[in-house]
Amino acid sequence: MSDNYFEMIGEANLRKLIHDFYVGIASDEILRPMYPMKLEPAEERLYLFMQQYLGGPRTYEEMRGHPQLRKRHFPFKVDEDARNRWMKHMNHAMDLNEMPNQARFFLQTYFEDTASFLKNF
Repeated sequence: MSDNYFEMIGEANLRKLIHDFYVGIASDEILRPMYPMKLEPAEERLYLFMQQYLGGPRTYEEMRGHPQLRKRHFPFKVDEDARNRWMKHMNHAMDLNEMPNQARFFLQTYFEDTASFLKNF
């Protein structure tokens, strides 16, 4: 089996995963205020970032440069509660989307590690 997780998960499934995640964010009283505008642009940025991270096209980097995750998240209060809420919504989205166990484990590990890494309070 390929280690290209983008191919393993599939473009349509990755888009649905990210969309399902933002459905949860839309009603979260702590996380929603971190998105002052519409959620669609944030949804597209996360999709493009994950597409690239998972081995797909490098569109994110071409459009936005290096991800600089800590820098981009620094203006927001990312404490343990925000981290856990983010993970709750992402875990729910992952539960709604079928994918190979290898890809699910890879994503789960990445999301857990990154959510902890971005804490700044």
